[in-house]
Amino acid sequence: MATVMQKIKDIEDEMARTQKNKATAHHLGLLKAKLAKLRRELLTPTSKGGGGAGEGFDVTKSGDSRVGLVGFPSVGKSTLLNKLTGTFSEVASYEFTTLTCIPGVITYRGAKIQLLDLPGIIEGAKDGKGRGRQVISTARTCNCILIVLDAIKPITHKRLIEKELEGFGIRLNKEPPNLTFRKKDKGGINLTSTVTTTLLDLETVKAICSEYRIHNADITLRYDATADDLIDVIEGSRVYMPCIYVVNKIDQITLEELEILDKLPHYCPISAHLEWNLDGLLEKIWEYLSLTRIYTKPKGMNPDYEDPVILSSKRRTIEDFCNRIHKDMVKQFKYALVWGSSAKHKPQRVGKMSCTKLNMILRTRNMNLKMKMWFRLSRKCNLL
Repeated sequence: MATVMQKIKDIEDEMARTQKNKATAHHLGLLKAKLAKLRRELLTPTSKGGGGAGEGFDVTKSGDSRVGLVGFPSVGKSTLLNKLTGTFSEVASYEFTTLTCIPGVITYRGAKIQLLDLPGIIEGAKDGKGRGRQVISTARTCNCILIVLDAIKPITHKRLIEKELEGFGIRLNKEPPNLTFRKKDKGGINLTSTVTTTLLDLETVKAICSEYRIHNADITLRYDATADDLIDVIEGSRVYMPCIYVVNKIDQITLEELEILDKLPHYCPISAHLEWNLDGLLEKIWEYLSLTRIYTKPKGMNPDYEDPVILSSKRRTIEDFCNRIHKDMVKQFKYALVWGSSAKHKPQRVGKMSCTKLNMILRTRNMNLKMKMWFRLSRKCNLL
């Protein structure tokens, strides 16, 4: 383990000494590929002595979505959990009060959102220091991350936490790289691009692929990608998720300082102790999770607004709705009838794979909450 960490440190030092220009792009790309492989080996060792490395806390996933609280010690994560969920998590004036993962549940707009209070991480968590490996492994299972920052401490904490999460393969507020990587049996490395590329050339691509012992592949770039983007695609274990920077304890700073912090992207100011702007934080969490409520309507009865079915933005087909209720419902499914202004005619018959139609209807409902849209599923239940 110490040998791997020393190799990581040597490569990081060499990268820091190397100037960034076209002449060194090939060498830096090779170093980045080696660094990614060493970090993967450090976090998921292949030793025969049993697992355990890289495993998160044993917390059962529940609710419609999961949100994790990540931050340095004593920034107010436990206080925030107590205020939002009513769950008790010990609060004290000393660091590392929370030593394990404390779950809680937020009921908001009919959705049940699981909130995890994770122990404070320290610099070097991505390399296995402290309990950082468990903390970040659990964070990878979340649908959204709240990075809790202390307003009275330097904002450099934000960059440090981002670095730790990035080192563990978590990409915050980013989309997956828009490039295609396909292995093949022969033909060498072929690089094509639909745009002008300035950050990645064929020599660098070949060097990165050779580090992974890939000698035949077709790579298509649809934007000006970097070496890091290509490494992420080859590794294939990166997690892309939304992130909100929760700046806590704003009651202890001046208005001028608050205006400076307001320039941060994906920012939400709060005071967990005084319960300032907690409603605004919940609204932002709902926005970043991109959840949609669908209400069931039994035949001949009024819609049930108390217990909606929650779907995520990535799974909004009628088949996903059926699976959300019960897996056997898809087997009995015949068709669905859609009423509302989004339908071409009333009713409009759609199938279980109607992703485009359902997405259009749900987006319309999000824009105009007063609009009524009706579904009927296999003559058994209606959806509003």
